[in-house]
Amino acid sequence: MIEILRHLLSQLYDVRGLIEWGGTVLVCAIVFIETGMFVGFFLPGDSLLVTAGVFAGAGHMKLAPLLSLVTLCSIAGDQLGYLIGRKAGANLYRREDSRFFKKKHLERAHEFYEKFGGKTIVIARFIPIIRTFCPPVAGAAKMSYARYLAYDVVGGFLWVWSMVLVGYTLGRTVPNVDKRIHYIIGVVIVVSLMPAAYHAWKARRSNATTSVKSTLAE
Repeated sequence: MIEILRHLLSQLYDVRGLIEWGGTVLVCAIVFIETGMFVGFFLPGDSLLVTAGVFAGAGHMKLAPLLSLVTLCSIAGDQLGYLIGRKAGANLYRREDSRFFKKKHLERAHEFYEKFGGKTIVIARFIPIIRTFCPPVAGAAKMSYARYLAYDVVGGFLWVWSMVLVGYTLGRTVPNVDKRIHYIIGVVIVVSLMPAAYHAWKARRSNATTSVKSTLAE
């Protein structure tokens, strides 16, 4: 079973192979699952979009359908996440951890939402894991749907178009860049993880400071 999961994960992170096999349809499906279902938090959203853009720039995919369809799927996925949060509400926070659901990710998204409010819907698009759990948090918090939708549409456009167009520009300007796509994927993964790492570092530092103050007060 472990070997099967390991093989599945290796296939999922072979973004070049995924795009060559499934094209725009598979990119749409992965983006929808990552943004709309808890099981999608580990999917390679950023690197997938940039790689798709590179392929479009190199002439292997059509840019217009890629941008429009993936944007729609990213927004639709978030609507599903919001509805799950709205329906489940507080029960989400009492749910036990499982292979595909980690309460810590939900709590981290909640802290992010509390700190940045409505802007979180836009900001979270660019942070792996947070973007998966932010919509249900907004739903559970009973954020106005009209307000949520407005932020979500803006965030969906900014995320998809920025990622795809960065890749597209590289594909159009750098000769044979599609042959060295693994370097680009590595850079995208590192850059995409930096905001989450910074947020985690700030949270730890804040907790450590609070602990020291409590100790001194005693």
